[in-house]
Amino acid sequence: MNVPAELKYTKDHEWIKIEGNTATIGITHFAQSELGDIVYVDVDTVDETVEKDEVFGSVEAVKTVSDLLMPLTGEVTAFNEVLEDEPEKVNTDPYGDGWMIKIAISNASQIEELLSADDYKELIGA
Repeated sequence: MNVPAELKYTKDHEWIKIEGNTATIGITHFAQSELGDIVYVDVDTVDETVEKDEVFGSVEAVKTVSDLLMPLTGEVTAFNEVLEDEPEKVNTDPYGDGWMIKIAISNASQIEELLSADDYKELIGA
């Protein structure tokens, strides 16, 4: 199971890459494998501030739809528009071309609540 050590994670299977005051967010390899073939990614919160643990969008797979939960409070500054035409990037490259949103972090102290790669591996039994 691919769990990059440089990223942070949530119990809801989002990954977070923190660069200064910006965070890039997507779903983990484990999450995409559990969902199956991704057919649609819906994010309508660009330019909005979304609180930690609130829904920022959804991902639709062949058999199910799953809410995407915000790992940190922040303003959604970008959506990966590649996913509009190629949602399967979430399956093929969840930590690269399959990223979903970028945010401006509002509360940096929340970073301490995120899981390390080792903690996340323990959570999923990897």
